Amino acid sequence: MTHRSKIWVRVKVLPDGEPMTIYGREAWCLRSLIEAGEKGCTPISHPGPRFAAYVHDLRHDFGLVIESIHEAHAGAYPGSHCRYVLRSSVAILEDNDTARAAA
Repeated sequence: MTHRSKIWVRVKVLPDGEPMTIYGREAWCLRSLIEAGEKGCTPISHPGPRFAAYVHDLRHDFGLVIESIHEAHAGAYPGSHCRYVLRSSVAILEDNDTARAAA
């Protein structure tokens, strides 16, 4: 499988970051964080395998600032979860959807 068949997004951290391309689940996670804004994302609201791992990769591999807010939850399996909020200002330059539309 090539990167062209995966989800991808080309972004830039504002104001003067270098453009970078992020692929796969990390791209999906970043788009989710951008769309959520200040509300942020949780593994409960955005179910996906290993959401926390994608956040980790975005932080450590791409240098994005993502806040972790710990929240308690009730229900059949009470406990806690993290709400992740993107704090870096990120501009989407291009993604697989816009590239397909332009073709």
